[in-house]
Amino acid sequence: MPLSPVLRTSPAVRAGLTLAAATGIYGVSFGALATAAGLSVLQTQALSFLMFTGGSQFAFIGVLAGGGGGAAATAAASLLGVRNALYAVQLNALLAPRGWARRLASAQVTIDESTAIATAQGDREEQRRGFWAAGLGIFVLWNLFTVVGSLLGSAIGDPRVWGLDGAAVAAFLGLLWPRLKGRDPVAVAVVCAVVTVVAVPWLPPGIPILAAAAVAVLLHLLLRTRDARGGRR
Repeated sequence: MPLSPVLRTSPAVRAGLTLAAATGIYGVSFGALATAAGLSVLQTQALSFLMFTGGSQFAFIGVLAGGGGGAAATAAASLLGVRNALYAVQLNALLAPRGWARRLASAQVTIDESTAIATAQGDREEQRRGFWAAGLGIFVLWNLFTVVGSLLGSAIGDPRVWGLDGAAVAAFLGLLWPRLKGRDPVAVAVVCAVVTVVAVPWLPPGIPILAAAAVAVLLHLLLRTRDARGGRR
């Protein structure tokens, strides 16, 4: 079905679809890594379809591949997925989706990219167009390329030989880095990275990321307390 003239000329739609094309292809990496971690093609596809948040999915299979159990993998994935709930609160007020079907669909495609595209627009209609273009576009392509990656996983051998594990890390850092504005976020990120590196050799798989998250929360609270005290002076 061709796009209407309004959608074809919409800057938000163009930005959303461009981002969808760039992001969706990383589903190949996830599919290959998930099958290499021991998941079946059906289990891999279920994660992409139901969980549908790249950071959480990579965290889940990363813990499994490192020898961790299902509980640790679920905890790590859930921790990273909390941010989507925070996005949903903001986007629900911004977009005001109507009807249970649209609310359910918008909740499913509320991710980093769709949130970024929507909040970058100044016009309310462009916010909606950008959100749906990015969210639905990534959902379709991510699941499509997950199938491709999981089916090819056994054929291409160890995905690390092809650099797919590095591509996943690069994608995650590419999403994270633009958000680190100011010295405090960068300092928190560096401290959490150090905590993770130090903890990996000593703690079971899945626990280092939980420890880093706990440190991030503690630092965030300390920085907020510092700022609040500074504002009262």
